[in-house]
Amino acid sequence: MKSILELRHLRTLLALHSTGSVIKASQLLNLTQSALSHQIKALEEWHHTALFERKSVPIRFTPAGLRLLKLAECIIPEIEQAERDIIRLSQGIAGQLRIAVECHTCFDWLMPAMDAFRAHWPEIELDIVSGFHADAIGLIHQNKADLAIVSEPEPEANIDYHPLFTFDIVALLSNTHALNTLPFLEAKDFQEETLITYPVADDMLDLIRQVLRPANISPKRRTTELTIAILQLVASGRGIAALPLWAVQSYLDKGYVSSKRIGENGLKGELYAACHNTASSKQYLIDFILGTRESCFLNLPGVYLNTDN
Repeated sequence: MKSILELRHLRTLLALHSTGSVIKASQLLNLTQSALSHQIKALEEWHHTALFERKSVPIRFTPAGLRLLKLAECIIPEIEQAERDIIRLSQGIAGQLRIAVECHTCFDWLMPAMDAFRAHWPEIELDIVSGFHADAIGLIHQNKADLAIVSEPEPEANIDYHPLFTFDIVALLSNTHALNTLPFLEAKDFQEETLITYPVADDMLDLIRQVLRPANISPKRRTTELTIAILQLVASGRGIAALPLWAVQSYLDKGYVSSKRIGENGLKGELYAACHNTASSKQYLIDFILGTRESCFLNLPGVYLNTDN
């Protein structure tokens, strides 16, 4: 029996299942929506049957789609594990992956990504360089870290930057704040407020770098190390803040504080994985970056992956 099934088709089915939508699956696979739809159409025409119900949210697979999905769930993990095993046999893999972060909120998603990595590469010594680091790239140059999570890909000698994801940043206000009546906040709305932030340089704060500084707005400031402390100050009316949506969604769901878009189209930040250029080809490091991108995209609210096609 002939078949047109290829590994890319099986990966597409897995992506549709894990994301629940064509739009998010195309981001996860770094494909255009039209390219992904073309794959599905080709499979459906070959098998003379639909693979999932159109306009269902999330996607509901037909019996035929479920059968191919089951095949994908069996085959793709086996192939990925076999490829890791071949790398171990051919390269004698051993090493360490020390991670430094310059982002106070990164630990919420970094720990699950590290747990998944340990399951795939148990022989790699994985660790977090203790504490928050304003110059995480410097630790790579000093051979004190192998990977740094940073927000700006500033040109550095011998450093490669790998995009992780783009994310929504929202303004946080007390539930009784007068600014809650606005559809979104502009730079001028921060002028008379107290801005509560982490104790980091202004260049590390997207709100200041992208919104306030270009508008020549300099509100009063207050800082604290902990996310929960920022939220407590906001809830009690001591000021307003701007944080990644992933870091505060659970508090918003509970009605602890209120949120607003920053700018008509919203404010977005970016995160990158930086490493020495001699490490970029190491398969276990590539696996960590790809696994982190997928885990965060699937599990964090307000996270996006760019498509290059």
